[in-house]
Amino acid sequence: MARDLARMIPERVVPRRLDAEHVVRWVFLALFAAFLWIFVLYPMLQVLWRSLLDNDGRVVGLANYLRYVRTPAIAASITNSLVVSAAAMVLTVVLAFVYAYALTRVRLPGRAVFRVAAMLPLFAPSLVHGFALVYLFGNNGIVTRQTGLNVGIYGVKGIVLAEVLYCFPHAVLILTTALAAADARLYDAAAALGAGRLRTFLTVTLPGVKYGLMSACFVVFTTVITDFGAPKVLGGKTSVMATEIYNQVIGQQNFTMGATVSVVLLVPALLAVVVDRLVQRRQYALISSSARPLAPGGGPLTRCGLFLYCALIAAAITGVYVVVLATSLVSRWPYDLTLTLKHYRFDTAGGYTALLNSLETATLTALVGTAIAFAGAYLVEKGRTVASGPLYMVSLLPVSIPGMVLGLAYIFVFNAPGSPLNALYGTLTILVISNLVHYFTVPFLTATAALKQMDAEFEHVGASMGVPFYRTFWRVTVPMALPSIVGISMYFFLNAMVTLSAAVFLVAPGTELAAVAMLLMDDAGDTAQAAAMSVLIVAIGLVVRLVYGALLRGVTRRTQAWRGPAG
Repeated sequence: MARDLARMIPERVVPRRLDAEHVVRWVFLALFAAFLWIFVLYPMLQVLWRSLLDNDGRVVGLANYLRYVRTPAIAASITNSLVVSAAAMVLTVVLAFVYAYALTRVRLPGRAVFRVAAMLPLFAPSLVHGFALVYLFGNNGIVTRQTGLNVGIYGVKGIVLAEVLYCFPHAVLILTTALAAADARLYDAAAALGAGRLRTFLTVTLPGVKYGLMSACFVVFTTVITDFGAPKVLGGKTSVMATEIYNQVIGQQNFTMGATVSVVLLVPALLAVVVDRLVQRRQYALISSSARPLAPGGGPLTRCGLFLYCALIAAAITGVYVVVLATSLVSRWPYDLTLTLKHYRFDTAGGYTALLNSLETATLTALVGTAIAFAGAYLVEKGRTVASGPLYMVSLLPVSIPGMVLGLAYIFVFNAPGSPLNALYGTLTILVISNLVHYFTVPFLTATAALKQMDAEFEHVGASMGVPFYRTFWRVTVPMALPSIVGISMYFFLNAMVTLSAAVFLVAPGTELAAVAMLLMDDAGDTAQAAAMSVLIVAIGLVVRLVYGALLRGVTRRTQAWRGPAG
């Protein structure tokens, strides 16, 4: 078809249009490459370079790294980070696997409620879970006061528990997807061969979800080892690498050692991402065209047991937010439980200005980030130029950059005297850029996956008819990918609302964000106001999620009618 249409176009017209299109395409590719260089590669190189200098700017090579590992108090942060991340990974994946199994493989009453409860931690910074655990199990927590039992929530134990709460929805999402893709014929064959439930589980279920389990492990490990909020609240005397960067930069103004710790922190995060990519390449399709979906089952005892399990997990997650809400609505937790709204009259850390700044930053991140991620994915996926491979690899790099490292890198780049980028420092613009880069990889991969589903024939036909590629992009590609674009926008917005690690280095007077305001309130002892701010963040996240859900349904109905009736 494309060849027939191409013959209908005069030969003298095609070369000129194609030459002009090549110029325009390469200009956009150059702009995308410049974006990745200025805001991703160059800042990371600056961190690496600063780790090789002393505080006076002289090159000292690996001396900073030797001092790091030889200083017991600082070197302990490496061991603590690895221990906390490994423990949280194991606990989270095990708990999430049983929960996801109950949601997908068992006829469980109230599954919709359990799904909503499991997703609640997505709408709050990791600080919130630390606050809640302090309100419950801290030295003056309500459980401690009522029972007289102090569980010692500060330290490794508290950090692990807070990280399990924080990472639980990420693991559930991955494992639910993995467990939902099951072929009933395999289970029928196992039953026909006389395999019991345990053997079927070990020989059919687990092998079928092994790649999902691996991905969940890597996601949780990377999230925990790079998190700053929960260790900041619950760490006590236990230092991890993320908090050590904060202590070196903010507490001691030692940017050189902060850069050194940042490079060390990059290593396990980058290794986890690389291993995850290698594992995903080995993944193969488990569902063929002749597969039969596995209907949820389970006997009465199984359903009852898993219902109680899910109810306990959902109650624990919901209880965290109930405690935070209660703390924000009483005079002084847990001494005076008189209801009041005084904590919502913020008088420190920016108050409602910080909340409005977060809304503005999240909105701009969603708009600009979605445009750059989708356009970049289109240029890389559909352009197929010599630059596509390197640009694709660089686009994957941000997922392995911890927020603390990114924030410190932007200090080096944007706060450097005489730098042309210095005008951006201390503005909301730099916060938007840091959010965009920090969360860029997942939207980029989402857009790439959506574009891979579209046949290249669309571009070929458009080119053969003399239609510029940007018109085909706007009139055909964007409408077909609109559901993915809405999802990308929602991802950017929700993450930008709860971000803390990169922003803590980049905020300035007048540009405070809500999550950073929570941290400052807690440092100042205003824990009730911090709880009130967290309640507002969660409420905004839930409302926005509902709005995006309605928008996504409307967009899907209007733009995907060509797929035919669903189901």
